[in-house]
Amino acid sequence: MSELRVGLGVDAHAFGEGVPLVLGGVTIEHPRGLVGHSDGDVVAHALTDALLGAAGLADIGALFPSDDSTSRGADSLALLAEAYRQVQEAGYELVNADCVVLGEEPRVAPHRNTMRVRLAGAMAVDPKRVNVRATTTDRLGFTGRGEGLAAEAVALLRVDATG
Repeated sequence: MSELRVGLGVDAHAFGEGVPLVLGGVTIEHPRGLVGHSDGDVVAHALTDALLGAAGLADIGALFPSDDSTSRGADSLALLAEAYRQVQEAGYELVNADCVVLGEEPRVAPHRNTMRVRLAGAMAVDPKRVNVRATTTDRLGFTGRGEGLAAEAVALLRVDATG
């Protein structure tokens, strides 16, 4: 078995009225937020799934089922922290992660460094190990029509030599 493991995570949520927009653990001023069982943070959800996949663990839906009321409205950074704890318990540590937000709005660039710090903080790793970027879909698909946002994340893990 290799000492390196890679995982991919993808998440998408629709915009809705009356909920805050949370991306990468940062609340962003926007007229609509993302509707989800937790706080709808597609970046944290995609990263959580990428970590779990790389470690060969179950996905975010198995870890935090949508029919479980204890995670309703939860802070997705807390979910990320718990998932990363399980990744570490399985004997892995994060080498790096790269997260991409897909959507026409809001602009991510003004918030990306804060997102990096918040995501890394949830895992207690150096923010240099976490990257956040964004792209549009040139007005194609549900993100292009402004109906919601999606995110993809890739995480590279290595066997934790200290554990």
